[in-house]
Amino acid sequence: MELREMGERASKAKYVLQRLTEQEKNEALLAVAGALEQGCEEILAANREDIRLGEEAGMHPGLLDRLRLTGERVESMALGLRQVAELPDPVGECMESWERPNGLRIEKRRVPLGVIGIIYESRPNVTADAFGLCFKAGNAVILKGGKDALRSNIAITQVIRRTLSGCGITPDAVCLITDTDRQVTNAFMRMKEYVDVLIPRGGAGLIRAVVENSTVPVIETGTGNCHIYVDKDADLDMAVSIIMNAKTQRIGVCNACESLVVHEAVREEFLPRLKKALDEKQVEIRGDERVRACIDCVPASEEDYGTEYLDYILSMKTVDSLEEAIAHINRYNTKHSESILTRDPARAQKFLNEVDAACVYVNASTRFTDGFEFGFGAEIGISTQKLHARGPMGLRELTSYKYQVYGTGQIRG
Repeated sequence: MELREMGERASKAKYVLQRLTEQEKNEALLAVAGALEQGCEEILAANREDIRLGEEAGMHPGLLDRLRLTGERVESMALGLRQVAELPDPVGECMESWERPNGLRIEKRRVPLGVIGIIYESRPNVTADAFGLCFKAGNAVILKGGKDALRSNIAITQVIRRTLSGCGITPDAVCLITDTDRQVTNAFMRMKEYVDVLIPRGGAGLIRAVVENSTVPVIETGTGNCHIYVDKDADLDMAVSIIMNAKTQRIGVCNACESLVVHEAVREEFLPRLKKALDEKQVEIRGDERVRACIDCVPASEEDYGTEYLDYILSMKTVDSLEEAIAHINRYNTKHSESILTRDPARAQKFLNEVDAACVYVNASTRFTDGFEFGFGAEIGISTQKLHARGPMGLRELTSYKYQVYGTGQIRG
């Protein structure tokens, strides 16, 4: 299908989708969830070919982890769709209403955005997540995945489109661009007559390219240089557990911890304990001079403090105060997710108030910045900007609103 034809089809589909009832959407989502499970082997066969080609090309282990599908991950995709089906439909929700002195009654109601374009890299689970959320919010979606996941994305999209057709719903609710030519991607970013909003999901290079070249309005989902700050009053056993989870549970995700900030008061007691745990996972530590005085590690450069590694690497910085920790994090973070580990409620609240990020935690892993974990069923991405949407983007973030005004013959004098 040519790009322009795809845009035209999606534009027609959005008016069909906005008329679907909540029950019709939920039944379709449940049908797609079941079809993904039934078609699991078809999807995994396509994914194995993507993995084989990625390994031959020397793809980074963190990116291979993002690309890889398993039976469990396909089940998770299906579960995400079922959870979206259980969520309240935001379309038509009355956000507020009021009556003017002249008798006009004004209602502000949620409406679909229309056609959403999503450009993403080697994460085929995004294909199902994006469809589910966009569809439940009454939107058509055009997907442009990375070439590394092309076969996986085609297999997943085919399952979705077949199932929608079987439900009597236009399959053009979801379209996949399969042409890997960069010029096609550039043209997609300029399809303002068909695409209402564009959402990039991926590394800093992809996001920057979309933001700089798109003529379609963009919701920016940022990279994740996430920090954990170990305060002077932290529970150190808890701190080891949280940091190990945030750093090593999955390295190739945007909410993994990439940088650790440690208060000087606990440096000597805490760092050797943490290093022992990190060594078991073969995590390379890059530390400042005071860190290196406590443990054997690689010297940290200025660049390290601002790097999203997506690898078994962790930078470490020592500070003398909470204020210094906040200043360091605000300088180097990507406005994604930051956490403080402390037993002092007042210091925790100061951190919450002053750190500039979409999600800020107290005594918890940054790995919870996720639509599934927030109860959204799934997510389109983690928005690190401040306009329209911020943090995990669920159903409500995929709607706009319009004013519906009821009169009884009023005219303006």
